[in-house]
Amino acid sequence: MSETPLPLDGLRILDMSRILAGPTCTQYLGDLGADVLKIERPGAGDDTRKWGPPYVRDADGEETEESAYYLSSNRSKRSIAIDVSTADGQALIKRLLKSCDVLIENYKVGGLKKYGLAYDDLKAEFPGLVYCSITGFGQTGPYAGRPGYDFLAQGMGGIMSVTGPPDGEPMKVGVGIADVMCGMYATTAILAALRHRDRTGEGQHIDACLLDTQVAWLVNEGCNYLVSGKVPRRMGNEHPNIVPYKVFEVADGFVILAVGNDAQFQRWCRFAGADDLATDPRFTTNKLRVTNREALYAEMPRYMARKTIDEWVDGLSAIGVPCSPVNTIDRVFEDPQVQARNMRIDLPHHQAGGDGTVPLIANPIKFSRTPVRYRHAPPTRGQHTDEVLREMLDLDEATLAELRSAGAIE
Repeated sequence: MSETPLPLDGLRILDMSRILAGPTCTQYLGDLGADVLKIERPGAGDDTRKWGPPYVRDADGEETEESAYYLSSNRSKRSIAIDVSTADGQALIKRLLKSCDVLIENYKVGGLKKYGLAYDDLKAEFPGLVYCSITGFGQTGPYAGRPGYDFLAQGMGGIMSVTGPPDGEPMKVGVGIADVMCGMYATTAILAALRHRDRTGEGQHIDACLLDTQVAWLVNEGCNYLVSGKVPRRMGNEHPNIVPYKVFEVADGFVILAVGNDAQFQRWCRFAGADDLATDPRFTTNKLRVTNREALYAEMPRYMARKTIDEWVDGLSAIGVPCSPVNTIDRVFEDPQVQARNMRIDLPHHQAGGDGTVPLIANPIKFSRTPVRYRHAPPTRGQHTDEVLREMLDLDEATLAELRSAGAIE
């Protein structure tokens, strides 16, 4: 009995992106069934291959060129090493595009124009092509020509101004969230553009950038400013609109308490034995608790210190009050809920020693009819060059050898 086709089965993507935003997008599309052809520069490949340690170790315990950073966003793809700066390489890209639905790239604005591979160069020949460009600052505006990185986008986009302790320096998020979220917005945009293409036959250019994404990701804090005119400040682990909502020190570590409504606050008070706080007129509603947050937070630590992490988490969870430990990353992957949800996967990799697999973080989407399948581990540079060019362009060994000799492929 054959497997159920994946949701994006039959879709082919020419991936000319690198680093994190574009690869995040194409990894998820690949997980959902798209055939992703990752175009890499011969002799170098994706920059993140060298962003280590750690690196995958081979059977002899030696480091390979496959960094953990690269592995994080490049499964479900086939790698082709093509030098697009050569005429032969550009011709190969155009021939491959005849069988592709999407091109995604993250060159600087205008960077592909000199190779004849910009959207305006291709749209007449490929009218149904969905062409997604990811940049730091977008295709328009006074910053369009600037190089852009996640850290810069976090700073310029405001998220750092509301992250970190009130009396400390602005703090970036611990992962490249502007990159990751730009990739996720690009994923949605590509799927919407394909829906339009399927209905009308018309492709289009998608202009996605890190700064726009980071501004959009301000969500409630951004709207708090737009409505009130008051500039939000850093509040550490506190919430601007909900109290109590922060990290508390307990008998053997730290927990997060996230009380979302008045009924939950009353249940916390009963469990904590804090009858005085339950009836205090300063704290009976969330609005009052927000107004009087400093007074409430001055009282709560003596109650929180009486119980252990497990006592708080198990006891409050049982009565519907949100509470969790603050896990280090090792404990994340040991957590029984994370394990039950199969959020770690191990895929065969021909360069890996040990059991011959590399560990990866799973796709979080769970489908009832078309579950995600991981068809390819993150590929080595140019691993599928010959395979794809034979399969899609029917190139023979002599032609491949000529292209390799000319430096167009690796």
